[in-house]
Amino acid sequence: MTGNRQASWAFADAFVAEDDALIRARARSHRAGLRPVSPGTGAALRLLAAAGDAKSVVEIGTGTGVSGIHLMRGMRGDGVLTTVDTEPDRQQLAREAYREAGFAGNRSRFICGPALDVLPRLTDGGYDLVFCDADRLEYLDYLDASLRLLRPGGLVCFEGAFGRGRALDAAHQDAESQHLRELLREVRDSPHLAPVLLPTDDGLLCAVRGK
Repeated sequence: MTGNRQASWAFADAFVAEDDALIRARARSHRAGLRPVSPGTGAALRLLAAAGDAKSVVEIGTGTGVSGIHLMRGMRGDGVLTTVDTEPDRQQLAREAYREAGFAGNRSRFICGPALDVLPRLTDGGYDLVFCDADRLEYLDYLDASLRLLRPGGLVCFEGAFGRGRALDAAHQDAESQHLRELLREVRDSPHLAPVLLPTDDGLLCAVRGK
């Protein structure tokens, strides 16, 4: 990659500035040893939620609330974010982040537990957007669940589709890279999805479910 292209990508990723609430949530994430979505990825999620007039969103992987803030800022004012994580301590940090960002408590619903146990309990066709940012080895399972959860015309997004560049290089045969490559093929080749792979940070794979 040329230096100019790297500079362009870095400029694009930082194009939308983050406010104090997001900066604090991001700092908590780093202290917890987590890697939150980049500012560019967050801005993309906000745009996608707004463009879809999203009212009901599922987030797999709460973290400390960085992506949740971006999603809720794009959603309708009466929208509800259902966020799933295995770690209650992280969800408590996210609650604090949402309060600092000015969101009322009824704008989010926290469910603590493994995603593959929680997702079957959610309503079929009841969601406008599903954002996946958890165990990459479970992404294909999240895709299947998302196709059930999304309304026709709904959107599914996967963070980290590049796998830190390893998923794009067939020489890397570790389990995560292979799973991500299979996910990319499944989404790209599905007759039921309209996909795009956005080069924000570590790759944001998105697809609209057919109507």
